[in-house]
Formats: sequence, structure tokens, C-alpha cells
Amino acid sequence: MSDLPLTPIFSVITVTYNAEKVLERTLQSVVAQTYPHVEYIIVDGGSTDKTPAIIGKYRSQIHAVVSEPDRGLYDAMNKGIRMATGHYLCFLNAGDCFREVTTLQQAVLSLHGRELPDVIYGDTAIVDNERRFLRMRHLTAPDSLDFKSFRRGMLVCHQAFWVRRELAVPYDRQYRFSADFDWCVRILRQARSTHHTRLILIDYLDEGLTTNNRKASLKERFLIMAKHYGLTGTVVRHIGFVFRAMFRRR
Repeated sequence: MSDLPLTPIFSVITVTYNAEKVLERTLQSVVAQTYPHVEYIIVDGGSTDKTPAIIGKYRSQIHAVVSEPDRGLYDAMNKGIRMATGHYLCFLNAGDCFREVTTLQQAVLSLHGRELPDVIYGDTAIVDNERRFLRMRHLTAPDSLDFKSFRRGMLVCHQAFWVRRELAVPYDRQYRFSADFDWCVRILRQARSTHHTRLILIDYLDEGLTTNNRKASLKERFLIMAKHYGLTGTVVRHIGFVFRAMFRRR
């Protein structure tokens, strides 16, 4: 049986740096959750814009704040892991939001009182700067999720992938753009159970990554997949990815 309570605590971790234009919507989406068992953590990289003042407006509803220079996004996320004390970790970066004010409550209710899993996951909507729906994320969450699932790519958005804290290994900082992909795969390797909420959990801000960053991210993902799933199989699957991408453009 699970050693977790039926009302688990979610440690929601927001990593931010000079994000005054998008941070407040994220904070509002967290503090407005109807589910009461939330530990909110802010890891700021030492912002010099209005970010500290925005955080200050909500300080009474935030459990822990650290603001200091870091060595990049994944270093900041590792700080968040070390600070967390809840049962599940949920990373919600500046600009991203829970889909509804009832999202956490609905996710817990979707468990129907069953033994609590190692990973809770769901789907993701892509939104613009005004939180207007643009489209669903291209890769949709599978009915069943395990270590082998990510051979087909990152089927679950990092923000919609909630992990028992005991399984939360540090992010590997050798990857600058795709350490979250590697992190999810390593967690799934050791997870004994996963649960699909069948909910849209996250509104993900369409940030429009630069072409250079996108290319670098894809290169890192290839290396990560080859590490976990073998080079030959990864090459074959990527040939399939290319053909499917060409077909979608027609």
C-alpha cells in the first residue's frame, strides 16, 4: 500500500528570472487553487526588473522564496527540489498556469481513492500571452505511461508530469535545453506506477523558442534518447519522425 495520504501535498515550484511580464498570471493560478494542500516555492535568479515586487504582493501565500544568481534553469530547478517538502513536485515556470482553479482538486479526485502513484500526468494546452487557447500540444499524453513511452518523444509536457518527491533525482546540468526530458525518463525508469488524470492540467505559454535553441534542444534529445534507448533504435525512430513531420506539412 502507498505510504502517502489521500490528500497529498503538492510542492509547486516556479523558477523565474526577469519575468515581470508573465509571472503574475502564474502566481495567481497557483494561489487560486481550490485544493488546499499546496506548498508554493519560488526560485528567482536574482531578477533586476519588477519580478521581486510582484513576488512580494503574494508573499503571504508563498511558502518559500529564494532570490540569488544561479547557474541556469536546471540549477534553479535543483534548488527547488532541495527546498520541497511535499509529496509531489510540480514545476510551473513563469508564464505557465494551471488550466483551471480546480486543476489540483480534479487531479486528486481522478484517483478515485486508489493507491497514490509515483507519477501523475495529463495533457497540456498551448496559449498566447493573453492566455487565449491556441492549440493542444502536438504530443498527447498516452493512456499508459512507462519508461519505454518516451522512445517516441516527450509525450507528456514537463509541467504536466508530477512526481513523488522521493523519486526526484537532480536534473543533469550537462544538458542546457533538454535536461527535463532526461529527468522524466530517469524517473520513469524507477517509477512503479503512473496515473493519467485524463485532464488538461496546464496552460503552456507559447514562447517561440529561437531556431538555434530549438535545434540545440533537438540535438540534446537525440543524445538523451540514444543514452537511454540505444543508438540504433533511436536513429530508426528519428527517420520515422522526419517522415511524419513531412506528412504533416502537406
